[in-house]
Amino acid sequence: MKLSARNVLKGKVVQVIKGAVNSEVTIELPGGERLVSIITNTSVDTLGLTEGREAYAVIKASNIMVAVD
Repeated sequence: MKLSARNVLKGKVVQVIKGAVNSEVTIELPGGERLVSIITNTSVDTLGLTEGREAYAVIKASNIMVAVD
């Protein structure tokens, strides 16, 4: 994975709360800090995001994107 963003934080998905259109995804970092991102349900399904899966929080400007290998 190559990105232009410099802030890529690897963690583990600890919670996915699906809504009608979007999901709230919480990623826990190795130090215990948690980041929350709102992404589409389609993105959750495409990335295979489930609790316990490793994922990356990609921070650029005021948005947090989620990526997986």
